Amino acid sequence: MTDKPRAADPESTGSAPGGSASAGKAGEEPRVVIRNKRKITETARPDAAAADAGTDVPAEGLVEEAEVVVDEIQVEAAEAEAGPPVVDAPAEPVDAAAATSLGAELEALRAELDERTRDLQRVSAEYANYRKRVDRDRGLVTEQATGAVLAALLPILDDLDRAREHGDLVGPFGAVAEQLTTALGKFGLTPFGEKGDPFDPTLHEAVAHQTSADVTEPTCVQVMRRGYQIGERLLRPALVAVADPE
Repeated sequence: MTDKPRAADPESTGSAPGGSASAGKAGEEPRVVIRNKRKITETARPDAAAADAGTDVPAEGLVEEAEVVVDEIQVEAAEAEAGPPVVDAPAEPVDAAAATSLGAELEALRAELDERTRDLQRVSAEYANYRKRVDRDRGLVTEQATGAVLAALLPILDDLDRAREHGDLVGPFGAVAEQLTTALGKFGLTPFGEKGDPFDPTLHEAVAHQTSADVTEPTCVQVMRRGYQIGERLLRPALVAVADPE
C-alpha cells in the first residue's frame, strides 16, 4: 500500500510555536523598536506577524519586560545625576589656641589703628598751625611793606600839618592835601597826638617837661609832631611836651 504524503510537521519546518515564525528568509530574528517607552515587535515580514492572532501574546510579554527595564534605567540615571545625598557635616570644635591667636591679632590691629589715628590727628594739627603761621607771616610782610611806603610819606604829611597851622592850606592845595590824607587812611594809616591827651610813654615821646596846676596827671600840653599807626602797629611816636601836676 502506497503511503499518502504526510503534511509538513511544524517542528520539522523550523517554524516557531503559535505560527509566529516568519515565512521569509531563514535566520531572520524579530526586532524590538523602543519609542517613547512603547515597544513594537515587528518581523522582517509584517505579513507573517499578522498571519496568526495568537502570535501577539509573546510579543506583548516582551514589551512589558522592556518597559520595566527602561524604567529602571531611567531611575538609575536620575539618581546618578542627583549625586549622593547631602549630609550635614558636624560642627568642628573650636580650637582654644586658634581663638587666642585671633584675639591677639585683633588687639594688634586695633592698636595699630589707634596709632595711625593719632598720627593723622597730629599731622592735621601741625598743618593747621602751619596754615595759621603762614597767614600771619604773610599779613606781617604786607604790613611791613605798606609801613615802609607810608613812612617815606610822613615828612610830606608833617609839612601839610605845618601849612595847616599857619593857614596856608587853602584852595586847590588844601583839596589835594585832603585827598592824600584820605587815600593814606585807606591803607590803615591813623594819626594820633592831640593837645590835652594823657601822656602814654608807649605812644608819645616827651621832649619837654613842666608842672601845671591845671592837670591831675601827666598830660600832653603841646604836640610838636604827630604820631602815626598802621592798625595796632606803631609807625612813629608823637613828639610832645608834657605837663606834670604840681
